[in-house]
Amino acid sequence: MVGTAERLVEVWRGDICESEHRGHVAVWHADAGLIWALGDIDRPMLPRSSSKMIQALPLVESGAADAHGLTDAQLALACASHSGMPVHTGMVTDWLSALGLTEDALRCGAHLPYHEPTRDALVCSKCAAGQRHNNCSGKHSGFLTLTKHLKAGPEYVDPAHPVQRAVLAAWEELTDETSPGYGIDGCSAPNFASSLKGFARALSQFAAARDGADARQSAMVRLRGAMMAHPLLVAGEGRACTRLMEVMGPRAAIKTGAEAVFAAIVPEHRIGVAVKIADGATRASEAVVTEILCKLGLLDRADPVAQGYLSGPIRNVRGTVTGGYRLTEALTGWQPRL
Repeated sequence: MVGTAERLVEVWRGDICESEHRGHVAVWHADAGLIWALGDIDRPMLPRSSSKMIQALPLVESGAADAHGLTDAQLALACASHSGMPVHTGMVTDWLSALGLTEDALRCGAHLPYHEPTRDALVCSKCAAGQRHNNCSGKHSGFLTLTKHLKAGPEYVDPAHPVQRAVLAAWEELTDETSPGYGIDGCSAPNFASSLKGFARALSQFAAARDGADARQSAMVRLRGAMMAHPLLVAGEGRACTRLMEVMGPRAAIKTGAEAVFAAIVPEHRIGVAVKIADGATRASEAVVTEILCKLGLLDRADPVAQGYLSGPIRNVRGTVTGGYRLTEALTGWQPRL
């Protein structure tokens, strides 16, 4: 998604702009439709981990979550790109045990934890990271729960598997698009494509869902509520999803994805927000989504957490402030009518 990308974020060092980030934004209102857009919102894109709440939807909608007694904390972990902290890995181990499974049932692969103290402890103890440390192991535990509920085979990451067929069906119904294809994500699961506009539309349906309206809407309400109630489980200490949701409280569910995708679900405004930065720079997607959340009245832009993502500052290794970020008029000029 490089063509026609809008210039959104500048990176300044002193009085010199040394780089810039371009991208795409779609904001969809559940009733009014598309209410704001920048860049090319019609080209196919991969949402990566920002779509995990949609990937978890069949788990809840099917009745599998209730049949296996899943808690809201576990549902938050199913939507997570977690840091591999003990709270995350302990929950995954217990979840698999309750299913009568071990870590070998996971298909996400292993990587070192993002959480530095946990990573350093593993390295110093000469212990290898396990699949439970994978940031997607909560999502995969959810996939395994649905697999068991459907009495399906163990290769749940196969695009033809009943679990992934259910994910694709939910994806296409919520985006109101036929997916043009998929990419295999870092965790080996298929990641289905849509337009950015379609993704924002899907997120707005999560925002507008009402508990008790039907099985799907109740499932969406439960998943967005789980994310807002357990921000530490959705990411981890020091991570943008966690820090911003902690500041906002139960007003928005947000989720980052690889290659600088960011999603936001805003129930009080019935709005879904989808952001994609063309060059894959996370610092830019965090700045853009924070600005939009401020414009929607969910964040105080003077809050130190918000300021850190909006403008920096950038410091060198001695702690000296060397520069910061500036948002362009294309982004700051939007005034939503709420």
